[in-house]
Amino acid sequence: MLSYLHSYHAGNFADVLKHTTLVHALDYFTQKPNPIFYLDTHSGPGMYTLADEEAQKNCEYKNGIAKLWNETDLPEAITRYKEVIEACNALEGSKTDLQLYPGSPWISAHLLREHDRLSLCELHPREQQTLIQNFKSDRRIKIFPKDGFQTAIGALPPKERRGLVLIDPPYEIKQDYERVVEVLIASHKRFATGSYAIWYPVVKRDQIERMLRAIKNSGIRNIQVFELGLQADTVERGMTSSGMIWINPPWTLWKEMQLTLPYLAQKLGGKQGVYKIQQLVAE
Repeated sequence: MLSYLHSYHAGNFADVLKHTTLVHALDYFTQKPNPIFYLDTHSGPGMYTLADEEAQKNCEYKNGIAKLWNETDLPEAITRYKEVIEACNALEGSKTDLQLYPGSPWISAHLLREHDRLSLCELHPREQQTLIQNFKSDRRIKIFPKDGFQTAIGALPPKERRGLVLIDPPYEIKQDYERVVEVLIASHKRFATGSYAIWYPVVKRDQIERMLRAIKNSGIRNIQVFELGLQADTVERGMTSSGMIWINPPWTLWKEMQLTLPYLAQKLGGKQGVYKIQQLVAE
C-alpha cells in the first residue's frame, strides 16, 4: 500500500517527539569528529508547507509545533529542536514565521557535516520526486526508491562504523509491526554498535505491547522507550499517543526526556496529556 502521505500530519505532536529525540541524538553523535552514517527507512519528501491543502485539512501541527512556536521558557531539548525548525523556516525569509515543517531528512542533512553520509529511502512515487528535488544538490545524500526495510539491512554495517538508523514506517498494514522487529534484529546482527530509533503510533495498545515484547525478547540490549500522548489510551479509532524506541541511545537522552516529556505532555495535551519513560532492556 502506498496511500500514506505524511503531509497530512506534519508538525503534529508525534513529530515533536520524534524530531526532538532525533535532534538531540544527532547533536550528540556529531560531537566526535569521526564521520557518521545516517539511514532513513521511510523518508517522505523531506519538507512540508503548512499552508498546503493537505496540512490544512486537519491542522495537526496546531497541537504540535504551533503550541511551542512562540514559547521561550522551554526545556533545553525543545529549545534546540525549535532552533532547527526556525532554521528551516529561514529558507522562506523569516525564522519567526511558521510556514515550513522539516521532515527527518532535512533535519538530518541540516545537522550532519560535510564528511557524513546519508541514505534516504522512499517508495511513494510522488514523495520520491519531491525528495529528489529537495536534495539533488547535496552530494552527501543517496536516495533509494526502494523498500526501506530491505535497504536498511543491506546497507549495514556502514564503512564509517558509526551510524544512526531511523525506522519510521507508516504502519499502513499491521504486518509493519512485525516487520519492524524482523528488520531491527537483522540489522542489529550486522551492526550491533549502531544506534536505532523506531517510531510507532499508539492506535491499539495490544499491538504495541506485542511489538515491545518481541524486541525485549530479541536479546538486544540497551533499549529505551519514550511516549507522548494527548490523552490516555482509548478504544476509539485514532492515534492517541506515539512513541520512540531507542537502541544504543545517547547516554544523555534519558535525562533530557525526564525534563522534556512532562513539559510536552502538559503543553500539548493539557490535563489529559500523558507520557512514558521506560528502560525496556538495560545495557
